[in-house]
Amino acid sequence: MKTYIPKNDEQNWIVVDAAGVPLGRLATLIASRIRGKHRPDFTPNMIQGDFVVVLNAAQVALTGNKLDGKVYTRYTGYQGGLKKETARQAIAKHPERVIEHAVFGMLPKGRQGRAMHGRLKVYAGETHPHAAQKPQKVEVR
Repeated sequence: MKTYIPKNDEQNWIVVDAAGVPLGRLATLIASRIRGKHRPDFTPNMIQGDFVVVLNAAQVALTGNKLDGKVYTRYTGYQGGLKKETARQAIAKHPERVIEHAVFGMLPKGRQGRAMHGRLKVYAGETHPHAAQKPQKVEVR
């Protein structure tokens, strides 16, 4: 009996509208679509997922006290160089990074996860340059 290995020839594009959707629900949907877990022939050691285009990243919803309580930190490499910003400041400055940070934390770490990062396209507004790929609209419940 031969082992079935699925082919990676199907690459779909989907569009997700982030306006008013909680960040966690949005990130789990996107991460599972990028990995390909929605497919019946999902194989963990292959990249079979879709390309995901996220629109209206500036209007993503954060529930509870997360706008002021959630803190994003980064280290500059210098002494005392720990930079902090709240979610409210991050969404005002660069809303794309907030969604990317949430999704990338849910993807596998390592070579395969880094290859999946290129399948996520996030835009702060309504427009995107991927109309030629004919993306399908997906609703977040």
